[in-house]
Amino acid sequence: MNLIFGGALTAGLEMMGLHPRHPGAPIDDRLALEILVTLGLIAFFVLVRMTLSVEKPAPPQHIAEIIYEGIGGLAEQIIGHGYERFQAFVTCIFLFVLINNLLGLIPGIPAPTSAPIVTLGIAVPTFLYYNYQGLRAHGPIGYLKQFAGPIWWMAWLLFPIEIVSHLARIMSLTIRLYANMFASDMLTLGFFSLFPVGIPAIFLGLHAFVSLIQAFVFTLLAMIYLSLAVAQEH
Repeated sequence: MNLIFGGALTAGLEMMGLHPRHPGAPIDDRLALEILVTLGLIAFFVLVRMTLSVEKPAPPQHIAEIIYEGIGGLAEQIIGHGYERFQAFVTCIFLFVLINNLLGLIPGIPAPTSAPIVTLGIAVPTFLYYNYQGLRAHGPIGYLKQFAGPIWWMAWLLFPIEIVSHLARIMSLTIRLYANMFASDMLTLGFFSLFPVGIPAIFLGLHAFVSLIQAFVFTLLAMIYLSLAVAQEH
């Protein structure tokens, strides 16, 4: 990727006054893996769309339906009515996080999500998305009322607490995913160094399990934040 795009990217950054740490290879390995995962997901969805069939569904369609029904069922339970308009976002979040986590199973390749900058890059769009949906559902004034709490004369105290609480969600999403995947990567790498045959297979299985759980937890929290943001008072 650096061979194809590195020179042009370095030139573009230098024109903007930015100087990459490694001019010959400005694209970090983790960024390259994220781009490949994104392109792979796009290719998968295009393949599913092109091969849709009611009578003879292809294997990619079966996989897509399983994922769609699983994420959709969870979203319906947590978000409730109108969950369909958020399903595409939370499904993409789940698949992106899961595949980036599972890349750590390949010897010599650290999971991109074991770097805090990567998990921050997933947490920030999630934060912006659920707040945007909250503004869209309630309008600016109505959404801000959620931060003020139900008792008007306590708004002066609750409003700043709610703001800090929402901002802390970025840190929570970032650190939880990063810390778990970093620890899993280090554990797997350590046992590969000590016992290159046999025993590491156990920890590869553990890494796969942790990858799935962390993708599920991240997606679950995104759904919870969405449900709170768009919830209507009754």
